Amino acid sequence: MSWRSPGKHVLATLLTIALVSACDATLPAPTPSVVAVLAGSPSASASASAGTSAAPSPSAGVVVPLALWTDCGKGLTCADVRVPRDYDALSKGYLDIRLLRLASTDPKGRVGSLLVNPGGPGASGIDFVRQASEAKIIPAALRKKFDIVGFDPRGVNQSSAIRCIDNLDAQAKLDPSPDDDKEFQQLVDAARAYAGECAKRNDTTLPYLSTNAVAQDLDLIRQAVGDQKLTYLGFSYGTLIGSLYADRFPDRIRAMVLDGAIDPSLDLEQLRFGQAGAFEKALTSFLDDCAARTDCAFHEKGRSKKAFDALMASIDTTSLPAPLLHTRRRVGPAIASFAVLAALYAKESWPVLATSLEFAKHGDGSLLLAIADPYRGRKPNGSYSNQQDAYTANTCLDFPAPTDVATYRSWATKLRASAPHFAGLMAYNDLPCAFWPTPAQRTPGPVRAAGAPAIVIVGTTGDPATPYGWAKALARELESAVLVTHKGEGHTAYLTDTCVQKAVNAYLLDLTVPKTGLTCD
Repeated sequence: MSWRSPGKHVLATLLTIALVSACDATLPAPTPSVVAVLAGSPSASASASAGTSAAPSPSAGVVVPLALWTDCGKGLTCADVRVPRDYDALSKGYLDIRLLRLASTDPKGRVGSLLVNPGGPGASGIDFVRQASEAKIIPAALRKKFDIVGFDPRGVNQSSAIRCIDNLDAQAKLDPSPDDDKEFQQLVDAARAYAGECAKRNDTTLPYLSTNAVAQDLDLIRQAVGDQKLTYLGFSYGTLIGSLYADRFPDRIRAMVLDGAIDPSLDLEQLRFGQAGAFEKALTSFLDDCAARTDCAFHEKGRSKKAFDALMASIDTTSLPAPLLHTRRRVGPAIASFAVLAALYAKESWPVLATSLEFAKHGDGSLLLAIADPYRGRKPNGSYSNQQDAYTANTCLDFPAPTDVATYRSWATKLRASAPHFAGLMAYNDLPCAFWPTPAQRTPGPVRAAGAPAIVIVGTTGDPATPYGWAKALARELESAVLVTHKGEGHTAYLTDTCVQKAVNAYLLDLTVPKTGLTCD
């Protein structure tokens, strides 16, 4: 569980189709042959695109050459950028960051590169751009003026990836909301074992995956694509990357949009309590909507909430088969909870969730499993992406976490009053951090980005993963922030709200700042 979105929300329509078809919404990652260009390589100048020039060097005297782009299939090109493993100790070597570029359709009128991050932690910017390209959902105006560049942050997918546990099926059998001491101890034992495996298998990489480092990587990526100033669009966790970058490099920003904002000042408890309340609100909105409409598959004669509680209690007692998927796997409380959580990220997924619950009521957990698998990084062949590993590693380095497991249990108790459906899921989400071998590298705190140009923040009033209050808080912290409000449900708004998109596009293309207080219904 995290603030990431299944299919990264911008592909909500594709996700819905995929879920109904019981398919994985994540397309296979590209596997091109990419030549890594080392700093100081004589081939660096030959790799520059026409009309670009080397950008100013980042901090700490680290210099990278312009990216050497190679064919990556379907009109896309790839490159690797080598970044320091530890910016405070350059002698510790390098990590590789993979980039994927969708080139501008108007090279002569090209403004530069638009760097995008879809969220996570652990989400792949490469998969995001590839899927967005194939679905043709990137606005034509942006395609014309910008190279669209996605990147996998350090530790993720194709960028010096970490791996803790190869198969997470066993974890899905644990109850995320333990009913007794035995189930609680099972969670604790699993968390301890998971942290141990992460430490054993990634000892040279694990300490260097904080967002502080990712923000510094972003400046090297800016340099590698040949831009004097950064143009950036970050969703969800990508807003944390962006805000930390802005605070560190305020004079290197051309334009920055942060959609589904995270408040960098939140500690771990505040983060999870905020999310628990927001997801509870989203679930209530979904069930109320379903109860009010007779065409909702889970209408239940207007008693959708009562039926939902009864169904989840039943699954907690007896798991469900998934016959439509031709698998022996069963749907217990963990899979059911993750499926509900995942579907709440986009209102477009509500009908699929309703149908899934109706199937489950009649003893078939197939659609719940189909929703949960992509969210958890499980592929149709049974293997897993490393998004869960990268997510956990980043979170444990970004947020100082309690080491006493009793604290997490107390969080669950407190949350049951305000967020009964998500109390355990949120409270125990970060239990591996109690056993993490490396101390947190980031101290949560407000950002200012003094001297930065206007930074546009987009907040959605019904956002379950990054509550609207976080967007307002970040807008107060950043000295040059302009808040755009989307009134509605779902996580992030840029690619689902034409009003938001129009304002953001004008800003990205022409630096026309949205008017203060802009609200999109």
